[in-house]
Amino acid sequence: MNKDELKEAEKRLLAEKAVIEKDMARFKETLDFGDDIDHGEEESDESEEMGNYLSVKKSQDARLEQIEKALGKIASGTYGVCENCGAKIDGELLKVNPESLLCRDCKLKAVSKK
Repeated sequence: MNKDELKEAEKRLLAEKAVIEKDMARFKETLDFGDDIDHGEEESDESEEMGNYLSVKKSQDARLEQIEKALGKIASGTYGVCENCGAKIDGELLKVNPESLLCRDCKLKAVSKK
């Protein structure tokens, strides 16, 4: 990848990171869990809401981890190289999924194993 492509990838990764962090902060602010004495039905709703939050948080934390890893690869000069086989990751794939750590073939192999 050339310098302009790397800068663009870094820009997109940082923007996505900011969006995720902002969304998660806003989501957390809206939680109403344990602030007052509730009736059974309201407690059940709050528990479900907290469960939903934790599920979303887990997936977004994993996404943030991938973004951080990709940013680290940009800094170290290894961005765009598959972590599994060492092949170059297709530029089109990185445009769609800039935090991708695997080439298309390795992604397909990983999906078929599941």
